Amino acid sequence: MKIRERKGTVTFEDFCWTVREDQKADLINGVIFMASPENTDSNRLFVWLLGLISDFVDHFELGEVFGSRVAFRLDEDNGPEPDIAFVNRDQLHRVHRGHVDGPANLAIEIVSPESVERDYGKKRKLYEKFGFDEYWIIDEELETVTLYRLDPHGKYREVRQRKGQLHSQALRGFWLRPEWLWQSPRPRKTDALNEILSKAK
Repeated sequence: MKIRERKGTVTFEDFCWTVREDQKADLINGVIFMASPENTDSNRLFVWLLGLISDFVDHFELGEVFGSRVAFRLDEDNGPEPDIAFVNRDQLHRVHRGHVDGPANLAIEIVSPESVERDYGKKRKLYEKFGFDEYWIIDEELETVTLYRLDPHGKYREVRQRKGQLHSQALRGFWLRPEWLWQSPRPRKTDALNEILSKAK
């Protein structure tokens, strides 16, 4: 996914007026980053993972999952649109028709060659600063999943795999085998979900 940067200080209101609903973009430090259409491999991964997480959240009625084009208004200069985001049930009052006020509890970005610096750098700093409880970076090129979680001091610490699994605290009971993402074909979502549910507390 190629990123086109639109220079100049832009407010969140300007961002909402400028970017169409069918466009993927981020507002970071007053700058709009526009994305071109993603490749089919990235889209398949996105659809698979979004479906898996959405089904898990629906099963336990945990909250709401958003995909790709929903902006999270953090302040006047920042309104990122995570590829996948989760908001807890008790915080759904922050969800409005045009955006979500404040941070997501969980944000996931799927890295493309053109978005490496943005996802690993700008967004990591932004999500940490504004208190996104967890940030997952999925890198297709490196075939890695990096999970950052806020510590008691509000700083991100990387969470390591346990027995080949990454476990979420922001989305309690949810875990993922990173190897699922790189398999061809990937496991059926129903099979992966059943395995997750069998171990969810």
